[in-house]
Amino acid sequence: MTTHYFISDLHLQADRPAMAEGFFDLLARLDDAKTLYILGDFFEVWVGDDYSDELVDRIKASLKALSDRGVAIYFMHGNRDFLMGDAFANACGADMLEEGTVISVGDQKALLMHGDSLCTRDQAYMNMRQLFRHPQWQAQILSKSLEERLALGKQIRSESQSGQQMKADDIMDVTPEEVDNALTEQGVSLLIHGHTHRPDTHKWDFDGEARTRIVLGDWGDDHGWLIRWPEDGSPTLERFSF
Repeated sequence: MTTHYFISDLHLQADRPAMAEGFFDLLARLDDAKTLYILGDFFEVWVGDDYSDELVDRIKASLKALSDRGVAIYFMHGNRDFLMGDAFANACGADMLEEGTVISVGDQKALLMHGDSLCTRDQAYMNMRQLFRHPQWQAQILSKSLEERLALGKQIRSESQSGQQMKADDIMDVTPEEVDNALTEQGVSLLIHGHTHRPDTHKWDFDGEARTRIVLGDWGDDHGWLIRWPEDGSPTLERFSF
């Protein structure tokens, strides 16, 4: 087990079974995995750890089986699953990871983020994000019934989709200055994130330092995206078919 894997933006949901099956198939093929990092928006919407259905139960069991094989699993909050907590993570044999965590692979380091906090040109979203991530607001939402939370999740998702159609394309991407600020603050030159649904590997120089930003893609009904990072190699972004 010598390889670290990174995925993001699966947006898993019961009414898209092909995507879910693609995820389960990937888990079955991670024979060399040392670590699996899931960097946010694992679910299309998450209304609390007390919710479950057939798909959620199967996800818990499949990830717990992977954990029992010795693979370390980490979740990071996204903008769709910010209510995910330790109860769900523990059921999967996983741990929650703070936004902006720095990891080491061999002699290299990387900054891990979901990526939405870097999209500062979208001021309306940043205001909403501040509300959604506030502990008091989250506690208030979690005190509601499951039915109320499911209705609220559906409403937020609908408003988000409508709002995105009205925004300029570049507003919803990361702000370059924020990327450099985050890397400089953590003292690293590699950033891995998702959120923007714009898979690519970006390379540039900043104050004489070579920097890299690898963006994970969102999953579809016939393909997924991952980053494969061997202990003795470099991270590579890959698109794979189900």
